[in-house]
Amino acid sequence: MDIVFSIINVLLFLALAPLFEGLIRKIIARVQSRQGPPVIQPYRDLLKLLGKDNMKSGGLAFTIAPMLAFASILSVIAFLPLGSRVNILAGHADIITMVYLLTLGGVAVLLGALASRNTYAGIGSSREMITMIMVEPVLAMSFILGAVKVKSLMVGSAVAGVFGNGFSISAVMMLVAYLLALQAFVGRQPFDIAEAEVEILEGTFIEYSGPNYALFKYYLMLKQMFYASLFVVVFIPLGHTPVYALNMLIQLVCIALVYVVIALIGSTNPRLRIDQAQKYYAVLIAISLAAIGLSVYGL
Repeated sequence: MDIVFSIINVLLFLALAPLFEGLIRKIIARVQSRQGPPVIQPYRDLLKLLGKDNMKSGGLAFTIAPMLAFASILSVIAFLPLGSRVNILAGHADIITMVYLLTLGGVAVLLGALASRNTYAGIGSSREMITMIMVEPVLAMSFILGAVKVKSLMVGSAVAGVFGNGFSISAVMMLVAYLLALQAFVGRQPFDIAEAEVEILEGTFIEYSGPNYALFKYYLMLKQMFYASLFVVVFIPLGHTPVYALNMLIQLVCIALVYVVIALIGSTNPRLRIDQAQKYYAVLIAISLAAIGLSVYGL
């Protein structure tokens, strides 16, 4: 029966990720005094791409990269203890597996970009690589903080352990670090450096079209919802009632609020240069390391 919760996770993400993407687009348009596209426009975009032909700009690596990225994010979503702590996969997967699968999705994006042999894609892949190297440690240390507190690497235990014993200095510091990194996690302004439309014309995805591009677009939407959901599950201690459906509803509302924050920040901040972003990422790593150090001493 527990496996049902993982299946529900995947189905909910597949159904709602484009809707939340449409919410972001609508909020950004309103902030900029535009009407904006309908909230359901991302669904239409995906269907339109699925009806087009794939461009073949590279070899086997170019073709399998979108499928690899899509499969990796679905695997991570299945581990997420959303709506309930009772999740058989979350109880049997460790945080190393989670970080590995999330990194695998980024590596798939790099693989597809480099296989396309396009100059703009190469620039985008180099920026994506820098972002991965300097931002993913913040995610890893969010898990490690919970693991240190409960002395377990299991995903369910580590996620519950961050605020499991109430608020602490280390948990609050990690909350701040994750919140400051959230915009970079989801690739929104001011950190949409790897796909900057005006500068490098979608960068890593410039040679993609058709179903392969649809998979990458869907991957980005799912990844965006995953990071928003992880923030809610780890750092917002709500939705822990005995009723699974009520827990899920509360957490989905919180996720929608996180999306509103993402949209507002993205619509009111200009894109950073890569050197500016690197300095910002370094500060986040320092905060995260300080939080881990404090958690070791029980603070």
